[in-house]
Amino acid sequence: MEKAKQQPRSITYVAAITEGVRAILNEQDNAFVAGEDVAGAGSVFGYYRGLLAEFGENRLFDTPISEKAIMGLGVGAAATGCRPIIDIMFMDFIAECMDEVTNQLAKMRYMFGGAATLPVTVLTMSGGGMNMAAQHSQCLEAWLAHLPGVKVVMPATPYDAKGLVIAAARDNNPVFVVLNKLSLGIRGEVPEEVYEVPIGKANVVREGSNYTIVAVSRMVHEAVKAADELAGLGLDAEVIDVRSIQPLDTALIIKSVEKTHRALVVHEAVRFGGIGGEIAAQIQELAFDHLDAPVARVGAPFSPVPFSPVLEATYMPNAAKIVAEVRKTLEI
Repeated sequence: MEKAKQQPRSITYVAAITEGVRAILNEQDNAFVAGEDVAGAGSVFGYYRGLLAEFGENRLFDTPISEKAIMGLGVGAAATGCRPIIDIMFMDFIAECMDEVTNQLAKMRYMFGGAATLPVTVLTMSGGGMNMAAQHSQCLEAWLAHLPGVKVVMPATPYDAKGLVIAAARDNNPVFVVLNKLSLGIRGEVPEEVYEVPIGKANVVREGSNYTIVAVSRMVHEAVKAADELAGLGLDAEVIDVRSIQPLDTALIIKSVEKTHRALVVHEAVRFGGIGGEIAAQIQELAFDHLDAPVARVGAPFSPVPFSPVLEATYMPNAAKIVAEVRKTLEI
């Protein structure tokens, strides 16, 4: 009798994060998790849930409410031989420990001539859409990507969430894994086995021939929706998930633009000074002769994230805003 074909396994984004962290704790005896509410509560978002019972209190530590101390713990532990996974509950709280990030985490390996390695993985949650207001909803990845010495990845799917957590924790450099609140319930195919998603490699999630949309984090899903709508206007849009903004897979983006001759970059962060400006600059520097239209950008307005659900919905970039910007750029 022929054996039934096994169906692909589908799990949520939050469950994929848990699997990635569990794989690293099993693989690395000197790895541990530290942060606010990561042990007893399993984090406020639930992605360490069950790990305390599995690995014990010597591997998961609830810390005082001090991001400065948490990041300092990560730096010191890594410099002395451990491989910490540090949790910064909300990305907004990075502001509390930017000295440790900017002047210690990002610089120590360089300043000590490679004698000290800093294999610190930082998990943090970004993004709006949950009515958490101006101090708990920001996307500050451009701050981090501007720092030589750190890597920054932003998974959009459950598959990438697991694979990038594992890749980050195996890297001998500091890596920020910037997660997204509204993505926690997204489901997708995720293998049970341990695997890496390479840091610095983008992914073409929808192939197209005459327009390139470069998307960051959850905006990948909005970009795919927009591409489906743009098909009705005669545009066959290719959607690229950057996955990693530092290092950035410029080569894949340029290859796509050389094929399509048009490009738009979309991220949830404030448009002014966002990573989209850097990507747009690289496109015009390296593919200018291939462009048939200006490089367009979509991002949030230059404003704090509103608390009001109605205002926040207006504030957030989405598929409709991507389509509107494409139409404006191409005058269609």
